[in-house]
Amino acid sequence: MRKPPRHLAELTEDERAEAVVALGEKPFRARQLSVHYFERLVVDSAEMTDLPAASKDRLVEVLLPRLLTAAQVQTCDAGATVKTAWRLFDGALVESVLMRYPDRITICASSQAGCGMGCPFCATGQAGLTRNLSAGEIVEQVVAVRRDAPERPVAGVVFQGQGEPLQNYDAVMRAAEVLRHPNG
Repeated sequence: MRKPPRHLAELTEDERAEAVVALGEKPFRARQLSVHYFERLVVDSAEMTDLPAASKDRLVEVLLPRLLTAAQVQTCDAGATVKTAWRLFDGALVESVLMRYPDRITICASSQAGCGMGCPFCATGQAGLTRNLSAGEIVEQVVAVRRDAPERPVAGVVFQGQGEPLQNYDAVMRAAEVLRHPNG
C-alpha cells in the first residue's frame, strides 16, 4: 500500500526546518511556510509574497502536496454545519465536519478511511477499514475545514469522523501535537 506524500502538516517545527534546508533554503523559511499554511490558511505559492520567487513553487510542491480534494459538501443549520467528503490521494474517502457556533468552531476529523471495529449499528464500521490516515492527512482536514470559517477560533478538534482514533494512535497523537503547537 502506498503512503501519502510527506506534508508540512505532519512535521514538527524542527523537522520543517530540516526539510527546507534539505531543499537548499535557510531554516527560517520553514517558519514562513508554516505561517502561510497554519495561520493564513494559504497553499497557493502566488499568495506567499515573502518567499523568494525562485524557490516558493518548489517549497509548495514538495512540502504542501495536495492530500485532500473535496468530493462532496453538505450543509445544514443554515450553513452552521458543513460536512465534507474528501477524496484522498489514493481514492479513499473520508469525512470531516465543521460546526459553527457564534464565537467559535469545532472540527470533527477522520483518523481512518473506513473503520475496522464492525459495530452492527454503524454503516462505516460495517464497510470495514480501508487504511489509517497519516498525521498530515488528519491535520490537513482541520486546516482545510478552517478555510471555511477563518474568522472564528477553533475551540476543539474531535477525532471521530471515520474510524476509531485509538486504532491509529501514533498518527492521531502526532496530529494533535502539530495542531496544539503555537506554530501549528
